[in-house]
Amino acid sequence: MFEYAPAPESRSVVDIAPSYGLFIDGSFVPASPSGGVFKTVNPASEEVLAEVASAGVEDVDLAVAAARRAFGPWSALPGAERAKYLFRIARIIQERSRELAVLESLDNGKPIKESRDVDLPLVAAHFFYYAGWADKLAYAGYGQNPRPLGVAAQVIPWNFPLLMLAWKIAPALAAGNTVVLKPAETTPLSALFFADICRQADLPPGVVNIITGAGETGRALVEHPGVDKVAFTGSTEVGRQIAGSVAGTRKRLTLELGGKAANIVFDDAPIDQAVEGIVNGIFFNQGHVCCAGSRLLVQESAYDEVLTALKRRMATLRVGDPLDKNTDIGAINSAAQLSRIHELSEIGDSEGAQRWSPQCELPAQGYWFAPTIFTGVTQAHRIAREEIFGPVLSVLTFRTPDEAIEKANNTPYGLSAGVWTEKGSLILAMADRLRAGVVWANTFNKFDPTSPFGGYKESGYGREGGRHGLEAYLA
Repeated sequence: MFEYAPAPESRSVVDIAPSYGLFIDGSFVPASPSGGVFKTVNPASEEVLAEVASAGVEDVDLAVAAARRAFGPWSALPGAERAKYLFRIARIIQERSRELAVLESLDNGKPIKESRDVDLPLVAAHFFYYAGWADKLAYAGYGQNPRPLGVAAQVIPWNFPLLMLAWKIAPALAAGNTVVLKPAETTPLSALFFADICRQADLPPGVVNIITGAGETGRALVEHPGVDKVAFTGSTEVGRQIAGSVAGTRKRLTLELGGKAANIVFDDAPIDQAVEGIVNGIFFNQGHVCCAGSRLLVQESAYDEVLTALKRRMATLRVGDPLDKNTDIGAINSAAQLSRIHELSEIGDSEGAQRWSPQCELPAQGYWFAPTIFTGVTQAHRIAREEIFGPVLSVLTFRTPDEAIEKANNTPYGLSAGVWTEKGSLILAMADRLRAGVVWANTFNKFDPTSPFGGYKESGYGREGGRHGLEAYLA
């Protein structure tokens, strides 16, 4: 294999402060006595990056109150005026994209080429897109005089911290709502840097508030009586708890939860293209993707050819320093998540599936897991049913389209799927029968702010992105 010389991105473009407070009513403030502090670490080195405030109940009260005060003036602004702020935020994100990409890779562990070339362009694109909707809400299809809901509580995960922030905040502000957002406790820094972008854009105080903390902070925010709308992206288990706490209240709720997507490869598919899609589907962002193609369904007649090509491609993947521009697979986000991946992989071994990983030297420090595939997998295996949320692929086979549909839909999840074939009629027939919110054809993990995203069954309800993403924030 061709050897790459290290090509590290410089850390000097990011100035991380020793400590961060909560962003409430346009200013950074320390946590109240009911809160505390925690440390955020670089998962590639276990280095402490910063100490971050943990919001307590009093802080949640202050943030919601600030958002409520700001709601009247913000929602009264003409849509074209709100759009100016969103456009300004989008442009600042573009100007600071290198800084934000490095920060995201440091705090999250994802390769810099993903945060630089995928995350940040999409973050800016979402703010640009919803800025365009801000003065056209009457034409979105939700009535001639759509109204904002009020204060939106938004809780986002650690796998795409800044992108999930954009998915949530951009449509909420375009529709005239104000926001209290809680980022994941392992990846708070990009949200706190976004708070500085809000100040740089002269966004009115209280329109966006960012409170950091762990699960208790999120629970206090979701259950706060001053909140009108809850948006959550994360695990199905936590999603169930949130749905239970919101039930019987006036709060609107959207959930984007877990997935166990089937990536279906027919024997007439372009094999090299399909293999790239398989690799992108499961190893992108270390498999930390809700819609990851973690179940590969291969038509039996193409099985040997696909597996041979897949193993050959996996042997070229480079695991290592997320800031190296040559890195394909970075660090696992946390010790807890690494433990979960190890646990389910060992269960796959004990249940009789055959594990294979390419030879690769993992760094001594940090949280790492080699790209892995399991063959000889059946639908009864836990690795084929439970979301691993790591770089682990389960390979199953099928003979007919009906069998592929039956196996693909045999899951409690329904977030995404992929179909690989040269026949357009087969793609349409499969897409019509797959119980998944998004079906990719001869590609995988392609996103665009104009296209809605969301799931069925235990993958949640509601849609984010596109015109449909406005509906969740309009009365």
